[in-house]
This record gives sequence, C-alpha cells and structure tokens, in this order.
Amino acid sequence: MSGTILLADDEEKILKTLGRALRDEGYDVATAPSAREATRLLAERTFDLLVVDYLMPDRTGLDVIRDLVASTAEAERPAMVMMTAHGSIESAVEAMKLGARDYLQKPFEVDQLLVLTRRAIDDHRARLGLRYLLDERDDEFGHYGIVGTSRAVRDLLARAERVAESKSTVLLTGETGTGKELVARAIHARSAQRDRPLIKVNCAAIPETLLESELFGHTRGAFTGAISSKKGRFALADGGTIFLDEIATVSPAVQAKLLRVLQEREFEPLGSERTEKVDVRVIGATNRDLRQLVTEGKFQEDLYYRLNVIPIALPPLRDRREDIPLLVEHFVRRFASSTGKPIDGVEKSVLDELIRYDWPGNVRELENTIERAVVLAGGTWLTRETVWLMGAVAPAQSVGLPSLRLHQNVEWTERETIRRALDRARGVKKDAAELMGISQRALSHYLLKYRDSL
Repeated sequence: MSGTILLADDEEKILKTLGRALRDEGYDVATAPSAREATRLLAERTFDLLVVDYLMPDRTGLDVIRDLVASTAEAERPAMVMMTAHGSIESAVEAMKLGARDYLQKPFEVDQLLVLTRRAIDDHRARLGLRYLLDERDDEFGHYGIVGTSRAVRDLLARAERVAESKSTVLLTGETGTGKELVARAIHARSAQRDRPLIKVNCAAIPETLLESELFGHTRGAFTGAISSKKGRFALADGGTIFLDEIATVSPAVQAKLLRVLQEREFEPLGSERTEKVDVRVIGATNRDLRQLVTEGKFQEDLYYRLNVIPIALPPLRDRREDIPLLVEHFVRRFASSTGKPIDGVEKSVLDELIRYDWPGNVRELENTIERAVVLAGGTWLTRETVWLMGAVAPAQSVGLPSLRLHQNVEWTERETIRRALDRARGVKKDAAELMGISQRALSHYLLKYRDSL
C-alpha cells in the first residue's frame, strides 16, 4: 500500500484530475467535494495525507485543519497540505502554523503535487514509526544486542541474516528470556526493509478486548470510547516488519484475522467495511508449543502453518554456558554506568556459581540479577552475599536457604518460586500460575501475602 490520501475540493474537475494522477501512482485516494464531507471522512477513516482546498462554499479548508488538530492526537493525524489561490496565502501560512506540512498555490502542475505527496507520506510514516521503532542496536557488541560467541549464538545470527534476505514469515520459539525480540530486530535490521518501521506488539500484554483494535485499527464509533478513528499496528508497519510476541495468547477471532492478513495481505479495521491492503513481514514469537495447542484445539492449524514458514528455535542459556561470563561483564558495565557506581566485576567464585546455575528465566533473569546486585552493592566487587540477595547464588553455609527456621525457609521458597515463575512468564500471571501448577486465584493470594518482598 503506497499510502492513503484524502483529496478535498469543491471543483469536480480538479478532484477527478488530481485523483486520477494520484491513483496512477498507486495511492489509495478518497475524495470530498466539501469541507463537511472531508471532516466526516477524517472522523471515519485514517489517512496518511490530507490535501484540502482553502476556499469551499460551506466551510474553509482551514476550518477542516483546525477541527482535525482539535480532535486528533498529533501521532494519529495525517500529514496536511493546503491548496490555495494567490489571494489567500495568509491562510496557508496559518495552516502551516497549525501543523500543515506545505501548501500548493493554484494553478500548479500535477507533478508538483506528486513530488510533495511522496515526500509528505514518507515523512509522515517515518514520524509514526518513531513511536514504535525497535531497531536499537548494541554498538558495543555489534550483534543487535545479542551477546555471545558460542556456536549456538553464531549459528543463530547466521540463520537470522539468511532469513533477512527474504520477506518470508518467521516463527521464533524458545523459553522466556532467550532473546526472541533481539532476533526479530536483527532480522529486520539486515533486511531490505530496514529503513521502514519495526513495530512490536506484545499480544499477552494487551487486553483481549483491545487487541483487535490495536492490530487492525478502528473507525470512530466502532465501540464505546472510540471517539476518533485510529490506525492499527499493521497499518503502521506497512512496508516494514511487525513482531507479534506471545502470539499463542491471541483469541480465536484475532487468529482468524491474522490468518487472513498472512494469506491475502488485507484486513478491515474494526467498524469498517472497507478492506485495506498491507505489505508487511510478520515475525511471530512464542514460548509455548504451538503444535500442542493445535492438537488441543486452542490454536488454528492453518495459522500455525502460515506462521511456521521459517522456524527459528532459540537456545536456553543453560545450553550456552560459555556465554555467561561475557553476559555478566556486559550487564555489569551497563548497570555500573547507568547507576554511576564504580563496579569492577564479579568475584571469581560467584562467577563460577553463576555459570553452574541453570537460569530458568534465561538471559532476562541473569540481567535482572546483575542489575539488582549492582544497585545493592556496597563495594567495587559483586560478592556472594550481594548476588545471593537476587536468588541466584546462595551462601554455602545455608545450602540455598536463608536460615534454619522452618517457617522462614517455607516463605523464602514460596517467594523465590513466585518470583522466578513471574520472570519466566514475563509478568503474565496466567502463565506464571500455570508454570507453578496453581490457580490464578491462588497466585493472587500469594502476591498479596508477599506484596512487600517480591
């Protein structure tokens, strides 16, 4: 989809001429013969660009821009261009003060409009993409934040670079905390679409009732509280990449719409009967067994096969222990810098125990452990006592337990189990309860019990 444009002018000949020229360039063009009709369309749909004439019988183009600015957040607003006759340049200048990108003085050549349109839409999409752009790199390591020199990491990066050359759909699998988002960034950063947005959606973090709107957008009045139209994440990712994390958690209704996007590259925003085309690479990620969910009837089989075009399995940290010293050094330097503390490193005996530990929460658990240890450190080295406070390494004399008092040991075990389950489930209480084999209600009870110490 090259871009959506609303063209507003009360002269039918101009609408037909300019509309035809823009459509010939591949743009999706809607036309409005009046200011009121333009305002109505802007409320019902989202556009990348508004081209509006100043002088119209009912209201002026400036009125349209004022209403749009007053009723729409800047991030959801299209780029705006005013068409004006020689005698109303002042109004065009006022429109630019309100946020219009430029103005065209009549009469003008169609080529002028085409050049301005291309630039305006490119800049508009770049501005929108900044809100969701996740293509930050770790310059110190040069691997998009993926730290390690093990064979597993080298193979993972090589596969990601090969995948990046295509636009095929990718499914990233692996335990929580293994770095699926970083791999998605790496694939996008090495692709031909790297100058376009990388949009991230954590499907588990968005309420089920809002996820469809977040993904596909909605029109005004589509549901209670929808006071204006909104672009969805797929529209924002057009031309680039969308990363759907925790995709196993989406509802059957959203699964059906995702399947259509992958098959047909099209969707309808909530409340709209109008189909929108989209050109986007989809990268899905999950820490659950989608095949098992298909067998249980909880995930659509067709969607699974559409997602699993190129599968990439990420290794857990316990399968690449040789990378732990590098990761520890990296996190110590990062958090020492951010906190302003002169931390030299981790004591050798502590590092040996960190290497032996299985890290059920993987790299994220290690990162959190080092961050907290740095914050609580009283000296220049991270000691056994400091790191033990994080739950990764226990003092030898206590064999992993804080004391010989039974009730204290029970409470310590409960807290540590809950903390690690939440970390592994990335904060999703439903998944954490499932990992521990208890109900969500029981988990809520424990969270309340230990609210001051978790």
